[in-house]
Amino acid sequence: MNVADVMTPREDLVTAELPGTRDDVLEYLQERAFSSVPVVTEGDDGEQFRGLVSRDALIDQPDEDQLAMLVEEVPTTGADATLTELAGLMLAEGARRVPVVDGRLEGVVTITDVVRAIATGDVNGDVTVDGLAQHEVNCVYEGAPLPVAERELSHADAPYGVALDDAGETSGMITEVDIIDVARVVEGEEETGDSLAADDDDWKWESVKAVGSRYMPTRNVEIPAGPVSEFMTSDLVTISGRRTAQDAAQLMIEHDIEQIPLVSGDELSGVVRDMDLLEALR
Repeated sequence: MNVADVMTPREDLVTAELPGTRDDVLEYLQERAFSSVPVVTEGDDGEQFRGLVSRDALIDQPDEDQLAMLVEEVPTTGADATLTELAGLMLAEGARRVPVVDGRLEGVVTITDVVRAIATGDVNGDVTVDGLAQHEVNCVYEGAPLPVAERELSHADAPYGVALDDAGETSGMITEVDIIDVARVVEGEEETGDSLAADDDDWKWESVKAVGSRYMPTRNVEIPAGPVSEFMTSDLVTISGRRTAQDAAQLMIEHDIEQIPLVSGDELSGVVRDMDLLEALR
């Protein structure tokens, strides 16, 4: 199976064009729940791909208005690349979404596209997850204030934290997506409360789900101070090491999640992330 078989094609993509401003992409991030927007420019030779503008870039540079200064160079692939080649690129670059470029932008392919192909059996998913899982598990205390947990996830460079109760037992999971869902951008305010965004607030876009976000800086971002237990997922989907990558992929697609705790009996023994499933293709 090739990238062309699973990518979102150019005609279905929303893009921003240079020259432009942050407002040109803010609308898409706010209203359409995108986590990044491809940027193009028109020249004598037609449309040229310039990079991506992500939600993280807008948060990290709140005073930058020029779109050209917010564009990030990212790895690209071709439509005729195999999913095995794409998986290798994603793993090597830590990329969760890859523009498909052949002189011009032809589409975008995401890690979810690859996981869906594993789930449906279009690519090999027979490897057992015990050999794919991360056995070093990032944990947080369920009573920790959410801003502390966010810092812990950032310092650990992990998109999740398994929540532990007072007895050290697994009680849930908190992810970057959970935190982003309740975060708000603060621009030019000295003091703010913990209230969430209303539909007409300028910063409501930040509460939109950012699937696959790898880092959410706390600078210019306010996070509710309640304990992790108020925001975590307590009804966890789990998987045993004897199950396959295809089984894990099916659970991820069905439940719209990016990582699954690996259990042995009643004991937590690891975590299977969507990125780990790409190893099944190599």
